[in-house]
Amino acid sequence: MSTRAKLEELKKKRAQSLEGGGKARIDKIHAAGKKTARERIAALLDPGSFEEYDAFKLHRCYNFGMEKVKFLGDGIVTGYGRINGRPVYLYAQDFSVLAGSLSGTLAEKICKVMDLGMKNGIPVIGLNDSGGARIQEGIEALAGYTEIFTRNVLSSGVVPQISGIFGPCAGGAVYSPALTDFIIMVKQQSYMFLTGPKVVKTVLHEDITTEQLGGAVMHTTKSGVTDYAAEDEDDAIQYIKDLLSYLPQNNLENPPDVPCDDPITRQAPELNDIIPDNPNAAYDIKAVIKATVDNGVFFEIKKNFAPNIVVGFARYNGKSVGIVANQPAYYAGVLDINSSIKGARFVRFCDCFNIPVITFVDVPGFLPGSEQEFGGVIRNGAKLLFAYAESTIPKVTVITRKAYGGAYCVMSSKHLRTDINYSWPTGEIAVMGSKGAVEVLYAKGAKDAEDPKAFLAEKEDEYNTNFSNPYCAAERGYIDDVIEPAETRFRIINALESIQGKRDTIPMKKHGNIPL
Repeated sequence: MSTRAKLEELKKKRAQSLEGGGKARIDKIHAAGKKTARERIAALLDPGSFEEYDAFKLHRCYNFGMEKVKFLGDGIVTGYGRINGRPVYLYAQDFSVLAGSLSGTLAEKICKVMDLGMKNGIPVIGLNDSGGARIQEGIEALAGYTEIFTRNVLSSGVVPQISGIFGPCAGGAVYSPALTDFIIMVKQQSYMFLTGPKVVKTVLHEDITTEQLGGAVMHTTKSGVTDYAAEDEDDAIQYIKDLLSYLPQNNLENPPDVPCDDPITRQAPELNDIIPDNPNAAYDIKAVIKATVDNGVFFEIKKNFAPNIVVGFARYNGKSVGIVANQPAYYAGVLDINSSIKGARFVRFCDCFNIPVITFVDVPGFLPGSEQEFGGVIRNGAKLLFAYAESTIPKVTVITRKAYGGAYCVMSSKHLRTDINYSWPTGEIAVMGSKGAVEVLYAKGAKDAEDPKAFLAEKEDEYNTNFSNPYCAAERGYIDDVIEPAETRFRIINALESIQGKRDTIPMKKHGNIPL
């Protein structure tokens, strides 16, 4: 064969690979309002930056007539590209080829880019849209899944891993996304579950729809499996791009700095009046966050799950930070099982990737009740404590109002190796609220008093004056300074600059045993 003929053969095979499962199947995908795997890659990556690998790979199955059903690339597109100039490895399951089902060779393609990502310190993005394991391959498909899971675990904490769910993701397939750092789903289009509605109906006689069982809204509100429910595919892709902008390439690098046109010394006078005079009245902690971060931009994670705690990314003077904050507007900002898990996972991610954490505290305690105790609030609350104590990143805490009891300890207190701890003058640092405290301390005195109500009210005022303030903690050095709320932005930026060279360690060990 001549050189010219060989070049023509290459072009023909390349065109065949680009066709995926063929025009009819691609038209069907478009008719459902979905993008193809290659269209998703094109939307995600910088134009012209995609370098494809294994475009000619074929499956090796000869059972059930599969030797007659072969497509170049075998149901997945893998390779390398750039997002806003920064390199990423990625794969996108191609639903036009055998419903994107996972074969042994398809798994090999995924594992190749995951290995390259880990070796080169480059994030890995998976775009999932698959009918699951390829039944015809049996154990080969199961082995392929498990090889991927192993690499998810080994890559964890080495490079950021992001999963986009753009269609079905069921059975064993869900474990790879679950092992990654962030999951993005699309409303009314993608779903995740271990067992589908038909199995649920057969085994439990429960009628439930696919959307109710594993849709994006369910996973962002009830299970907490998913970090963001996108309105459509374009929204999901933009979310992935924005998320990556806050993250470093790997665990040995710092997040990228961006130019900042928001003055460091900018005041936020509205914060001086944001705390209500009534200690039981709510306010929105997101207003505090947005008033202090660069240009008011806060990139929230898990917005609709456990909303009594707020987590997400922002920048101070162009530098990425993670933010954890109690939310008084939901359940008074109380900590419970779900909020503890949400906060702990986020803090641990930030610690993996050298992202400083800023904590805003307004917490009355842990949620009481049998449901919480039976569900293991002790064990789960300890996760948040563990995450803060274990982390070696720069940490700054701002107490805006309540910091009571064990919840004070858990929320990045000085005693958990937090570097700089501030309080607003409205801070109330105590074992418990004044009303509960005086009822315990002065129960006998109230019984003997002529007017028990007046006696307890007097003692409550006394307790507030002497204990429900930040100055007792400041006297002992547990609070580094009591600051004016309007100056919070400037003080946080100064604090971060003063501790940017921080070197902290943990004792030599294989790993800790977090209370899972």
